[in-house]
Amino acid sequence: MEFLVCISKAPDTTTRIAFVEGDTRFNEDGVQFIVNPYDEWYALVRALEIVEAQGGKVVIASVGGADCDPILRKALAIGAHEAVRIDAQPEDAAQVAAELAAYAKGQSFDAILCGKETIDHNSSAVPAMLAEHLDVPCIALATSLDFADGKAVMTRETANGIEKIAVSGSFVLSAAKGMAEQRIPNMRGIMAARTKPLQVVPAQGGASGTRIERFALPPEKAGVKLVDADNPAELVRLLREEAKVI
Repeated sequence: MEFLVCISKAPDTTTRIAFVEGDTRFNEDGVQFIVNPYDEWYALVRALEIVEAQGGKVVIASVGGADCDPILRKALAIGAHEAVRIDAQPEDAAQVAAELAAYAKGQSFDAILCGKETIDHNSSAVPAMLAEHLDVPCIALATSLDFADGKAVMTRETANGIEKIAVSGSFVLSAAKGMAEQRIPNMRGIMAARTKPLQVVPAQGGASGTRIERFALPPEKAGVKLVDADNPAELVRLLREEAKVI
């Protein structure tokens, strides 16, 4: 089995959010970046589990500059066998998907795994766009992945219950909670990651489909009002007259 796992760089969840250049760009000064958790905990780890059980290789790929290399090294330390960095500044989901697809078309991956979304943009757009470029099925928000009788078998949660899907041939999957459990790199993995291949390939000119007009922070939360437990009528009044939710 050969897997391609798409990796994104994301700001640590404790990052203070600020914008520069007329609120058109996220201010990265002093920001600690991490592997996007959905890519790492679910997509990468499940691919590694399958390869460890059945044999094969896991290649990770990311679109970005040299500042992505530490993120890729972290994923290599977790267990990925090879890393590829597509040398382009990521602009939006359309461009990232086009660049990843251009790389994947020249390879022979059995499956391409992504996290369900990135924690900074939360768009869930790249997996479906990537599948469209490659003309393969996309299974979104999968919670399990196994291989049996020459087919990939997946489950995902829907509003109507658990859906089970079987796919023959290559596919793209976006992984959600339940797919796997987080792995912490050990010292052996960290040392091995230093010598594992990290290939830098030129971008193929994937076009951006959007333009940022302005970023804006959500309004500050108002102060809370405490209502005595013995005065439910006051709580009802506040909910009706001020909050206007009933």
